Amino acid sequence: MGANGAAAMAVAAEPALAQHAHPVNTATTQTANAPDWKPSVFDDHQNQTVVALTELILPETDTPGAKAALVNRYIDLLLRDGEEPERARFIAGLNWLDGYAIRTAAAPFIQLPEARQIQVLEALDGGGAGLETGHQFFRSLKALTARIYYATEAGFKELNKGGRVPAGFGCDGKNQE
Repeated sequence: MGANGAAAMAVAAEPALAQHAHPVNTATTQTANAPDWKPSVFDDHQNQTVVALTELILPETDTPGAKAALVNRYIDLLLRDGEEPERARFIAGLNWLDGYAIRTAAAPFIQLPEARQIQVLEALDGGGAGLETGHQFFRSLKALTARIYYATEAGFKELNKGGRVPAGFGCDGKNQE
């Protein structure tokens, strides 16, 4: 089996990484917000791909998107602190995505115009013959992006729009038993 086949099998077998994501805590937030932050797991190309992917999943509107919430940094930290098989599956998924983009659009995902990136993701979202690996990776990434985003301050504020729930971010210690 070639490297692409092994990568495809690894991603296809991927459990939902989002199920293992821990809530964003103060230490993680401080690390992710550090001005000198550098990825621990991703190389620059992979990091930029994750930034683009997460922003397409949760774009900036009247509220910050995934890019502003630094979701890519939290994913990198989660992978750094997680199990090696999860890291390998995620990186294999990114590699599969770039391979698919090159095969179908003659360029890595990050180099495609946004409209074409969206077409690629819509194809993966729908699944179908030959896209099982990409479909599984994209489903996992969507769940992970949403879980992390809504655990950040930006996501928490989005959930609290209109006073639907208490306005504080995190626990202030006042109501602890």
